[in-house]
Amino acid sequence: MALLEVKDLHYYYGNIHVVKGIDLKVEEDEIVTLIGANGAGKTTTLKTISGLTPAAGVHQGEILYKGKPITRLPGHKILRLGLAQCLEGRHVFSKLSVAENLDAGAYTRKDKKGVQKDISAMYEMFPRLLERKDQMAGTLSGGEQQMLAIARAMVSRPELLLLDEPSLGLAPIIVKNIFEYIVKIRNEGTTILFVEQNSKIALNTADEGYVMQTGEIILHDTCKDLLANPDVQKAYLGIT
Repeated sequence: MALLEVKDLHYYYGNIHVVKGIDLKVEEDEIVTLIGANGAGKTTTLKTISGLTPAAGVHQGEILYKGKPITRLPGHKILRLGLAQCLEGRHVFSKLSVAENLDAGAYTRKDKKGVQKDISAMYEMFPRLLERKDQMAGTLSGGEQQMLAIARAMVSRPELLLLDEPSLGLAPIIVKNIFEYIVKIRNEGTTILFVEQNSKIALNTADEGYVMQTGEIILHDTCKDLLANPDVQKAYLGIT
């Protein structure tokens, strides 16, 4: 049984058919990436999975998490089941400190000792955050804010972490560091599904990949085979 399974998922916003009947699976302990051009429907797909799409929209199809349907659940209930999302653009609480942001990530939990243990683990994983624990999040660099957004999501202790454009707006050396953290998080037991426009680093990081185009999944394969696919090389990797 897959940890996450999406079956024939559609999402409509008004008359716009944003997601067009996609199927997607994420197995436990995998890193899976969803790549495609801007506007392909990748972000909407993640938000639909995590229950964060606008209420004005309409979705059809089925989303199963650990074999149980979550299609109609609101975001806060999905989070309590163990599925957390980092939104595109990081969305840290700019007027709260780093420490306060991490505390906010644990709002669904009651085990204070466990929360403090997990926050300490995040400071160990991201030493820069420990150095800036009393600093307002809005004054952090883009890379530091991305670290904080990931750490805040991890404090909720998810089994599946969704990341939307983790490299967005970051310098290449910082992007490299962020993706090293992503691999480390998976190696420590959290399954990951992420959306990314930097197709090269996405396919070099993940185990399996889905290619999305105008709301549809047009390719699904191991990332090794996608990297070797001439169509993917030409359309997404700049190789002719």
